Amino acid sequence: MAVLAVAVAGPVLASCDRQQPGAYEMADGVPEVRYVRPVKFAASDSLMTGAYMDNQICLVGENLRSIYELWFNDQKAILNSSYITDNTLIVTVPGTIPGEVSDKIYMITASRDTVTYDFSVLIPGPTITSMSCEQTPAGETAVLYGDYFIDDPNVPLTITFADGVPVTDITEITKNAVTFVIPDGAEEGKISVETVYGEDESNFHYLDSRGIMFDFDGLTGLTNHGWHNRVITDEGGITGNYVQLGDGSTAMSEDGGWNDSQFAFEYWCGSWDTPQNVTSGDGIALFNLVDFTDFENMALKFELCVPSASPWSAGALQIAFGGFDKVTYSGNAIDGYDGTVASANAYLFNGEQGEQGSFGRAIYRPWLTSSGVVPFDTGDEWITVTIPLSDFIYDRLGAVTSYVPSSPADFASLTFFVVGGGVNGTECTPVLMIDNIRAVSIR
Repeated sequence: MAVLAVAVAGPVLASCDRQQPGAYEMADGVPEVRYVRPVKFAASDSLMTGAYMDNQICLVGENLRSIYELWFNDQKAILNSSYITDNTLIVTVPGTIPGEVSDKIYMITASRDTVTYDFSVLIPGPTITSMSCEQTPAGETAVLYGDYFIDDPNVPLTITFADGVPVTDITEITKNAVTFVIPDGAEEGKISVETVYGEDESNFHYLDSRGIMFDFDGLTGLTNHGWHNRVITDEGGITGNYVQLGDGSTAMSEDGGWNDSQFAFEYWCGSWDTPQNVTSGDGIALFNLVDFTDFENMALKFELCVPSASPWSAGALQIAFGGFDKVTYSGNAIDGYDGTVASANAYLFNGEQGEQGSFGRAIYRPWLTSSGVVPFDTGDEWITVTIPLSDFIYDRLGAVTSYVPSSPADFASLTFFVVGGGVNGTECTPVLMIDNIRAVSIR
């Protein structure tokens, strides 16, 4: 331990926040730290010489109420007097990467004396959470999102695609995002990021073809299969054909009023045969196409483009799966299934029959923000939307329901419908371009 004299108190060294000024009093003198331990472990054999950023630690020593400011390297910590006593001080290691590393804690007293204690701030390896668009073509710009993307001047950050294809053009790096150009030769598979502090591999696939239900280019052969024939086009597409909801001139009312002529895409399994064919071809039950056995650890993904000329600011994109008991193409019997067989209907969305309108679905409305209603568009770019199947827990009005998908049999049919959701927005004439609808593992 060392004690230093600080000659000048600059404005950077601001006083700490005192939540209970009447109950807390600063002490005179200087602090002494005997050791540092985890907050949850008081045993003396749990001593720490370093901790990761954003982790809580406990300083143990004497006269700790004399600490006026606390710094880790050159980053100031936030002190909470509720967690300071004479002998212990609980603090969170700052989450900002230090500019200069001294591997010391600096404890500054009210009289500007500085006491140092040897302690290392550990920086985690990178973590990849998502990609702006998993289908971005080679030669175009994409963004990886995550944390601890550190570009050390001596050990630069690197990005590698499947089969070792490297990224050679990185245009911007922040702690939480890396912008880069997709390299020629990049093929389907995971992406890895390596920094001086470690390496991480994405749990998603670039150019993901796993669990594809609808690519609208013939890979599965599935497309419109219900009451409506939505527009299927390749104009401005990212991987060919896509389905379009809205035409840019049809209004969506502020309450997301019913308009199935423009804003609904349905795929209802089955056929007009008796018994219905749900095992192959157009009308196959989706659980016979994609393995939903581990649905609790899966997500629905799709690419989305909302043109800047047709922003979206009302109506929730409600996404509902359904078993044979919710909807089928004809309502005819199904071999090997002796439960209720529902016919083509809109009950899932209008709630006119029993509990159908309470069956769990996803509610996606990116125009609703913490600041209120903000018209949403993707800047004429495509993005990847990821919705865990565990989030299919809302009823048609956006309230949480306990009546949710509970087995692979609940994933036979699928409907996308911009309607209602229980929150008003502002009238708009949106266009939603949707492609590559898939269900994949997120483990």
